Amino acid sequence: MTTNQAFKILSDIAGPHVARIITDAMPNMSRLRLFRVARALRHGMPVAKIIHNKWFYGLKFYTNKHTLDPRPDTETLVDAVLTDYAGAKNFTVADIGTGTGCIICAIVKNAPATGIAIDKSRAALRVARKNVADLGLGNKISVRHGDFNCASALPEKATDVIVSNPPYIAHSDTRVDVGATHDPKMALFAEHNGFAAYMAIAQNGKKWIRDNGRIYVEIGIGMENDVKKIFEHAGWRFIKHATDLGGVIRVLCFGAE
Repeated sequence: MTTNQAFKILSDIAGPHVARIITDAMPNMSRLRLFRVARALRHGMPVAKIIHNKWFYGLKFYTNKHTLDPRPDTETLVDAVLTDYAGAKNFTVADIGTGTGCIICAIVKNAPATGIAIDKSRAALRVARKNVADLGLGNKISVRHGDFNCASALPEKATDVIVSNPPYIAHSDTRVDVGATHDPKMALFAEHNGFAAYMAIAQNGKKWIRDNGRIYVEIGIGMENDVKKIFEHAGWRFIKHATDLGGVIRVLCFGAE
């Protein structure tokens, strides 16, 4: 199977742009591999899941079925931290529910920071460790098994900054797109109408954060008021929000009292 033949077949399914990305990443595909790729596209699998990589904040990340693919909206979270800590000499970041590790890697790659990344999925941790190693950050980021529902996931006063893009979709929400059906459900859905992860992080984060530390969380559309109430009730002080390129409030920042 030549590359031109594969390009033609994939173009008919998903258009020339997608076909070019796949054939560039996977040249000289066998007929069997092409059949599998074509079937995956027809079932709505995102291109990143097919070629196993996605660019995020100018960095290339490995991704697979065990992790969320890095998304452009989440770059808002990285921007918020880098802006606030632009003048810092050094600081420590904890990434809660790290997935691919894209958030903490992007921060540590662009700031004088070290970090701790935790996730309860051991399969996701293997992905995060690969990305940390591939980006040459093994001496700056520690990747650990941990659950944000457990206060013991991190030592007390372990970090200056907490970042998280937690699961925030309610189980009853039917608006999930086809591409997201190929992501791990534990990274998407949360109890209490999508707010359970925020409740756990707000409570346990008070033990993990150092004095004058900050926490940055990504939120879904229209969740800002409810998430603010959760964190303020747990003793956090609201500092600011950040909007994505579409003008949607995507990140909330809170300070430790």
